[in-house]
Amino acid sequence: MNSSSNKERANLKNERIKMKFTRRDLASKVAISEETIKKLESGDRNPSVETAKKFALYFGKPLDYLFPDIFLIDFDTKSNKKNTKKQLK
Repeated sequence: MNSSSNKERANLKNERIKMKFTRRDLASKVAISEETIKKLESGDRNPSVETAKKFALYFGKPLDYLFPDIFLIDFDTKSNKKNTKKQLK
């Protein structure tokens, strides 16, 4: 596991913890395995676009916030908000 990937995926884990969810709780909410969530949080696995969208919709956060190591950040914040909404549809 790469420590920089772990730091970059901290937002995913932090959002889960904010909601007071265990990995098992979140797994049942987004219909993926607990093991997959563990691997995604640690950076050992990358999500499919479909899985990433599930998390973004569930948490109400942009893809580049939850997975900054794989989704490029758009520095134009107005454009970024529009693009994120389009990605989630």
